[in-house]
Amino acid sequence: MPAPLSLLRTLVRPLVRAVTYTRWMHLLIGAIVPLAGGLIYPGLSDPGVVDWLIAGALPVPLVAAAALLPSARRAEGLQARLMLFPGKHARVRGGGGGGAGRGGAGASASAGASASADDASAGTGDPAGSGIPASTGVSAAPSASWTDRGRTALWLVFRMEAGLAAWLLSIWLLQVTLVLSGVSVEEPVMGSLTPQAGPPALAPFPLMVLLALVVAGGRLDTRVARRLLGPSVRERMAALEDRTERLLERNRIARELHDSLGHALTLAVVQAGAARAAGDPEFTDRALATIEETGRAALEDLERVLLLLRESGRRPAGAGPGLDEAARLLDSARSSGAVVEAEISGPVEELPGPVSREAYRMLQEALTNALRHAGPVPVAVRVAADDARLSLLVTNPLPEGRPPAVAGSGSGLRGIRERAALLGGEAKAGAADGEWRVTVALPLR
Repeated sequence: MPAPLSLLRTLVRPLVRAVTYTRWMHLLIGAIVPLAGGLIYPGLSDPGVVDWLIAGALPVPLVAAAALLPSARRAEGLQARLMLFPGKHARVRGGGGGGAGRGGAGASASAGASASADDASAGTGDPAGSGIPASTGVSAAPSASWTDRGRTALWLVFRMEAGLAAWLLSIWLLQVTLVLSGVSVEEPVMGSLTPQAGPPALAPFPLMVLLALVVAGGRLDTRVARRLLGPSVRERMAALEDRTERLLERNRIARELHDSLGHALTLAVVQAGAARAAGDPEFTDRALATIEETGRAALEDLERVLLLLRESGRRPAGAGPGLDEAARLLDSARSSGAVVEAEISGPVEELPGPVSREAYRMLQEALTNALRHAGPVPVAVRVAADDARLSLLVTNPLPEGRPPAVAGSGSGLRGIRERAALLGGEAKAGAADGEWRVTVALPLR
């Protein structure tokens, strides 16, 4: 595109965006208070510059006092989000209203799809529950501290003074355009600052200045809103904690799916291969029964995880099997042809719920890892619980012809370490004396 056309497009683009004019309207609304006060004192029948200064200064204490109300910050934040930032809330669906409706929808949609640099910022959630996108950098929560009230007071004073200045400049530039066009203005808003005559060829220039003022004033209003109505330190910390909780929940759900479905599929593959190799109808029946039982358990786990997702992070009743149900895991591993020697000691049924559930998943993943990488080999399981800690040890012979690093790689063992770390414990996996060992130690206090 030629440089002149590119420059022209850059200059015209803000003028066809709906948000440009909602920003200007938001700015002009702030002039209501000083204009209403100025009608009472000093009176605006023939105002001069001093009168306008008085009209802008007198309401400052009243406006600053209004910021003491906690709801003032919420009201200003919601209004700023709605009028200063593009997004779905500013779009017009359908073509009602003729060309204006179509233009507004197109401009606003374009603004929402490709906002300029002054529109981009990081959001912090929507504590007010307004339904308006929070990716604006403007908070909509009530004031929770004196710092919030002070920033709100500065915002209200800025909005009032900037709104009055924007209103005066808009009226004055329109009056200058009329005067240059040959129209007489009987009561100029700026008194002697309004020219009495001029060349008509200059009439478009005040309008061009006004359009530039509309764009610049709206952008200034938006930047100040982000600075003074932005989230407080407390809100940022709350949003960070919420994001961290969501990430942890997503990782936990991923581990649940990996452990449960991976265990079921591994057992199904091993059982099917063993049944085909055996050629014994009775063994095939037992293998199919084991596959069916394991599949049902996996479907129950999958339904539990999906229910957890549907409930938006609230853990449903029956959050998962615990270590007291480890016999099911051991039986399913034995039915696949592996020789499992298990030794469980201590009050396993009295373990805290989170420890019991996570230990069950760790044991499940350790058995799955052994069957997947080593096949139906002898597996030794040792579980010991006392008043202070829970210990878990799973060992199996290393597969012949495969290096230990391959036998122990994968996301499953990483999941075991993550689960142990979240509970304040530790987990180790590695080869020693021709065996693969998974060791877990979890504190109970």
